[in-house]
Amino acid sequence: QVQLVESGGGLVQAGGSLRLSCAASGDTLCISTMGWYRQAPGKERELVAAITSGGSTNYADSVKGRFTISRDNAKNTLYLQMNSLKPEDTAVYWCNALCIGTYANFVYWGQGTQVTVSS
Repeated sequence: QVQLVESGGGLVQAGGSLRLSCAASGDTLCISTMGWYRQAPGKERELVAAITSGGSTNYADSVKGRFTISRDNAKNTLYLQMNSLKPEDTAVYWCNALCIGTYANFVYWGQGTQVTVSS
């Protein structure tokens, strides 16, 4: 089992920055790829950014050049640095982790953190 706890959300003005953190605990040795997802009101949940255990990253087109995903494997923590925030970035943000098991893989989710960008 893996537990994920996000922090760092809040209210920020357009053009501002926030850094989200996601602390993993439990059976963290099984964690492979980690990612950030978000869901805005009335919209489906979407992938924001993901990072493999080796450090390869991919981003949604809407955040490329503004957001940076990173991870500190020693601290079992995932980050999302969000710069040049826009009102359309307003959403609940979740981190997730893919855990590679012996017989099956599992995906774990955090509880979510609200990000609100005012215009």
